[in-house]
Amino acid sequence: MSRPSDADHPPTLDLAAAEPLLRRLELSVRNRLDGLLQGNYLGLVPGPGSEAGESRQYVAGDDVRRMDWPVTARTTVAHVRQTIADRELETWVVVDLSPSVDFGTALTEKRELVLAAITTVVHLTVRGGNRVGALVSNGELTYRIPALSGTAHARYLMKRIAATPRAEGAASTDLATMLDQLRRQRLRRGLVAVVSDYLENGVVGAEPSWERPLRALSARHQLLGIEVLDPRELELPAAGLVTFADPETGRHLEVQTSDASLRRQYAAAAQDQRAAIATSLRHAGAAHLQLRTDRDWLTDVVKFVIARRRFVVGAVGAAVR
Repeated sequence: MSRPSDADHPPTLDLAAAEPLLRRLELSVRNRLDGLLQGNYLGLVPGPGSEAGESRQYVAGDDVRRMDWPVTARTTVAHVRQTIADRELETWVVVDLSPSVDFGTALTEKRELVLAAITTVVHLTVRGGNRVGALVSNGELTYRIPALSGTAHARYLMKRIAATPRAEGAASTDLATMLDQLRRQRLRRGLVAVVSDYLENGVVGAEPSWERPLRALSARHQLLGIEVLDPRELELPAAGLVTFADPETGRHLEVQTSDASLRRQYAAAAQDQRAAIATSLRHAGAAHLQLRTDRDWLTDVVKFVIARRRFVVGAVGAAVR
């Protein structure tokens, strides 16, 4: 994939036109989430820093790579090494804007959910001198926005991504290549958030091509996988003969959706596919947040943050006991 600069590929949309939407998203995020995230540098995905701290007793769900073996051997009880939270963090957002996200049959398009997710991550990580950057692809064009601090840079990043043009023809984002490209840059330890529908053409049941490079990133970074989803990707309506088009390959297929057996097979295959995506994210060590076009995305984000907070508080409480 090429990595043209902004000068080589200027936005084809008016950046000012995205400002009202981004302002509304930012206000929504601030009003609903700021009260949950005061202090402790825990952010959207509460987790460790890079400086070693004290040990505590192991709690189910802890990262086994942080096992403190000397203390475990001495006490005969499993312990993990805690880390001191970094005071300046670096966040990278990997953004999949391939044609498959230019789709939506409910309240919004998946592309707008991608923008909402980016706004949330940026707002919750840019404070306190933290830096945020992005790697973005629409399948035809890939570009990188360097990680910088400050509110002005954060708003530029969100507007630049919002103004990324849609691919003109059939195109597919190679998420695995993007993740590998990010890994080779040897970034500072921090958070990597991957926003995508995680769909790719391949053998059903096979390991996704993006799982291995994502797992490699987990050695140095916290990971957050944000999955965007439309309900029509989970089940077919009984609408008679329908022609489906794959936006990433250009292939067309006629399907008789009145066939109840076919609809059941499709729903079962779709559920298996989503379960496989969730499993791959878990194997890679990524927290998983799913946003759907038929639900209130901000409510889902709030529930996710609360659940992550409870997990951390529970782990700390167990250690104190």
